[in-house]
Amino acid sequence: MNGARVTGCSLTKRFGHAVALDQLSLELAPGESLAVLGPNGAGKSTLLRLLAGLARPNAGTIEIDGAPAHRRSARRRIGYIGHATLLYPALTARENLVFAARLYGVPDPAERAAQLLEDAELGAAADEQVAGFSRGMAQRAAIARGLVHDPALVLLDEPFTGLDRSASERLLVRLATLRREGRSLVLVTHELAHAAQLADASLVLAKGRTVHTGRGEDAASLEDAYLAAVERAA
Repeated sequence: MNGARVTGCSLTKRFGHAVALDQLSLELAPGESLAVLGPNGAGKSTLLRLLAGLARPNAGTIEIDGAPAHRRSARRRIGYIGHATLLYPALTARENLVFAARLYGVPDPAERAAQLLEDAELGAAADEQVAGFSRGMAQRAAIARGLVHDPALVLLDEPFTGLDRSASERLLVRLATLRREGRSLVLVTHELAHAAQLADASLVLAKGRTVHTGRGEDAASLEDAYLAAVERAA
């Protein structure tokens, strides 16, 4: 499966009188990866929810492969890993993944769930309720759930949160593999080294506005852009 094309034009999102995103535009070609950076409150998570079709803009348009992001055809091509795990705590890790796989029409849900749980080193805990998981275990299960249907576009909101060094390294390898396979990635992170390693392009936000865009930047260049965004938001 190839990656997805993402096109956002003049996106504006308000919550009451607060403006979370203000006239933001972006374009991501199939197979490209984008790092979204900025201080807290910059609008990063709001942007990711718009891309995932979980919220709609007050103005502007956002499309996945030419279809509005909230349409079912677009959402089926998206794997979303956000702050909330989207796991059902009363179900086991295996049951959560099998359920998600069935929703997306994955051919062999049980086999796919077993494979991803082993990859996440959760095989031994596969039949335990998620409610009893540590933060790191829940995050690994959530990442597996987000990838269960082999999405063309993977949206990640601070995916390294709660992961120990070993799990973080495995996730880096997994995301690098997805890039090589031609998937599209949008990564929200404060980890500038991860952003430089995984992204083709960068987008830095402050107070809902684009303050920097770049391509092929190293961690030092991203840090300069990030610090400028923080200063602008102060």
